[in-house]
Amino acid sequence: MSTVAAISTPHAEGGIAVIRISGKNALTVADRVFRSVSDKIPSRMAGYTCAFGKAVRGETVLDEVVLSVFRAPHSYTGEDVAEISCHGGIYVSREILRAVLDAGASPAEAGEFTRRAFQNGKISLTQAEAVMDVISADSARELAFARSLQEGAVFRRIRRIIDRIVNVLGALAAWADYPEDDIPEVEPEELRKRLCEIQAALHDTIDTGDYGRILKDGVSAVIIGRPNVGKSTLFNLLSGCQRSIVTNIAGTTRDVVEERVRLGDVTLRLWDTAGLRETEDVIEQIGVNIARERLEQADLVLAVFDGAAPLSEEDFELLRQLEGREKRQVIAIVNKMDCGAAALESLREKFDCCIPMSAKEGDGLELLRAAIEERFYQGDVTPEMGILANERQLRCAQAAQDAVQQAIEALDAGEFLDGITVLLDEAADHLMHLTGERVSEKVVEDVFSRFCVGK
Repeated sequence: MSTVAAISTPHAEGGIAVIRISGKNALTVADRVFRSVSDKIPSRMAGYTCAFGKAVRGETVLDEVVLSVFRAPHSYTGEDVAEISCHGGIYVSREILRAVLDAGASPAEAGEFTRRAFQNGKISLTQAEAVMDVISADSARELAFARSLQEGAVFRRIRRIIDRIVNVLGALAAWADYPEDDIPEVEPEELRKRLCEIQAALHDTIDTGDYGRILKDGVSAVIIGRPNVGKSTLFNLLSGCQRSIVTNIAGTTRDVVEERVRLGDVTLRLWDTAGLRETEDVIEQIGVNIARERLEQADLVLAVFDGAAPLSEEDFELLRQLEGREKRQVIAIVNKMDCGAAALESLREKFDCCIPMSAKEGDGLELLRAAIEERFYQGDVTPEMGILANERQLRCAQAAQDAVQQAIEALDAGEFLDGITVLLDEAADHLMHLTGERVSEKVVEDVFSRFCVGK
């Protein structure tokens, strides 16, 4: 591999910036751009040591810096690595990077340092994916789960399932290949029991996918209702700022306004939508159509009603649209309770969860927080369990589950064990794609394309 370099800190002014160099010639490149005040030469320095000096381009001094040396294989990438820590100005860090590139390094691509760590066997593919989760975590719980993934929790969980499959394959192969050695025949009942245990382990693993998605991306929550029931006021209350325009004019909100908010222990990807009504206004109608689409896509529906007024035909139409949804996915907000309670009792008869609120005054917010946490905060799911963190991992696990299910059905149909062996091989292959032990270059490219340059 070529020697590559990039700025590994954010491209913004700060106290410090770090330029990372990795590859076979990383320390030789560092020799050309670093002058130690104590005459230390990077290529002769021991690993895990630092030196103070100047970054230079030829005879031009660019900045006073600290150079750190990490020798293969005991580095982040598994290669020789030099890191130059300079003052955190945008211009100076870019100038030092240019000097490094002029000295023989090539620009690193997005995620290249972590990709090299994966390719050099320092981390699994699931651990590599967790790196970006650590960076994007915005709560203690998210960070705890991301750190557990980075430390191999998912890899170990999937590895245990692969080992079970391999044990079954070993028994099938031994009996089929060495019949003269008096190896006991694989009994169908025992084989089915072991396959069902594997299937149950896969089912439990796949069940973690929804929580992993919600933990990482947040709960997609849509605020829906007819015009002027207080949707935008509720949105602004949850957002903690004036994101949506609030007026008494029906149809003010015409597009979907989005905000990522933290409510207790749950992160919401919150959508404020246009009021549901029939309208001749072309632009407003587009907003209404988008609102209906978001209603179908959301993990959680916050259905807002004007508590001070009797239910209208538009309210009843919304109730009809909500009839097919799982009840736990819908919370009714009976707003404007400071002005009256005309609709409260009738709505309590229609919803499992009906929360009286005054979004304008902030009343009822704690009740809403508790109701959302009850639905989406799973305290019994712990980081060390190893939860699936993204769609790629989920699809691999589902494909393995399908193959095991087909193996069970083939066994029940009395098919030859050779066919069952092929299906179990396929299941193991899908899981090894998940861990990265057997993965195509296309998948690797896709995973690391989501990384930032410098990581």
